[in-house]
Amino acid sequence: MGLDANVRKIREDALARGEQPVPERLQGVTKARIADFLRALDLETPDRVDAVFALLDDRLDSWFSKAPIGAKFCAGATVAHVACHVGILQRGNVKLDREGRDYRIKPLREIGAVEPIFLDSKTRIFLPGHPVPKSPNSAHRLASEFKRILQADEGQWKGLLSEWIQEEKIRERHAFQASQAEATRRKVDTSHADLIQACIEHYVPRFLTGFEVVYVDDSDGERIADEDRERLRDVGLVLELGDAMPDVLLYNRELNELWVIEAVTSDGEVDEHKRRRMIEFTDRNGKEATGFTTAYPTWKIAARRQAAHKNIPPSTYVWIREDGSKHYRAESFRA
Repeated sequence: MGLDANVRKIREDALARGEQPVPERLQGVTKARIADFLRALDLETPDRVDAVFALLDDRLDSWFSKAPIGAKFCAGATVAHVACHVGILQRGNVKLDREGRDYRIKPLREIGAVEPIFLDSKTRIFLPGHPVPKSPNSAHRLASEFKRILQADEGQWKGLLSEWIQEEKIRERHAFQASQAEATRRKVDTSHADLIQACIEHYVPRFLTGFEVVYVDDSDGERIADEDRERLRDVGLVLELGDAMPDVLLYNRELNELWVIEAVTSDGEVDEHKRRRMIEFTDRNGKEATGFTTAYPTWKIAARRQAAHKNIPPSTYVWIREDGSKHYRAESFRA
């Protein structure tokens, strides 16, 4: 049973027992208090209020299958977990759309109210940061100080908030989070990010002369950062809701062509679906053509993936990092 169905069952079971799926208070905090808090920061929206409320949920067991023993939902939740908690459990509707995550979580991360964390499934421990791009183990939790202010007495929280949002305090929180995230990166497998970097440093200069990098998805923060959007606009590329961005997107100004690279350590090849979506993106933005490369770190991983899936489309390329002096073009047999 998928996540959506599981959450729907949690809601239905609660209603069958004559209970509300979500109480009016979680850890002593109401949605009204959260709304007041976010309004003071000029960040109040219904989705953010409900997302913060979800991250206070200490009743439900964690929705990670390999969560720390006894961990609750509030210990760490993915963007999808929060979307289901808000849309299905709280509102009795469908989960919130994936594309809105930048507007729900990103502003709260920027002020240090929400912390990025990563579930190390081997040790079953939550670690700071998002060291592995696009990992299903990337999660978020409320920062302890933020939560402490939310729980403060009525006559105290506004004063505590004023001190907390000072610029130097925000800088201190960011510096601390960065140091913690770096420590996590040294502990866990970052092979996907390493392969992306190898594509940029070795594959592109050797095989794609004249192409410049305009977008890289090598982290697991907001889907498209503001600086990425600006860089894309500079070369005449406009993103729309639902655009499927690759690990690396390149542009050749002279040819007016794009090139897509997907770095694969576990999954995510340039398959036919990805190819079609990116050609639609290319046509809509007035570019002449798009090339495609699927990159693997080793022949062993490439062989294992293709033996199982055989999903490399014709007229696209494959590059193997350990054998990086050449790349291979896939063609289909025609009688």
